Amino acid sequence: QVQIMESGGGSVQAGGSLRLSCVASGYHLCMGWFRQAPGKEREGVATLFGGGVITNYADSVKGRFTISQDSANNTLYLHMNSLKPEDTGMYYCAAICTVRGGTLAEFQYWGQGTQVTVSS
Repeated sequence: QVQIMESGGGSVQAGGSLRLSCVASGYHLCMGWFRQAPGKEREGVATLFGGGVITNYADSVKGRFTISQDSANNTLYLHMNSLKPEDTGMYYCAAICTVRGGTLAEFQYWGQGTQVTVSS
């Protein structure tokens, strides 16, 4: 069983920045960040494999968000800049996935989430 805990969420104004952290029980090659806004389906934000050999971003966050991993501390980060109100949602960290042609999917273990609220 993989334990995952997210932190770093909060309330910011549009244009601000936040850094989310995710500590996992052990190092995992494949990890990712997902989010779910009220009334919407969960969507992938950023995923990472092999410490950054493969990184994928949702089009809506490209150029603003950066995913990174500290393997020594089993920690995954999501650096979020130029935040917009539409970035509001619960952000989840996930670990262990299936790699298919550069796409990282079918994540098996999930954290409880950390709330991000961006006001205009």
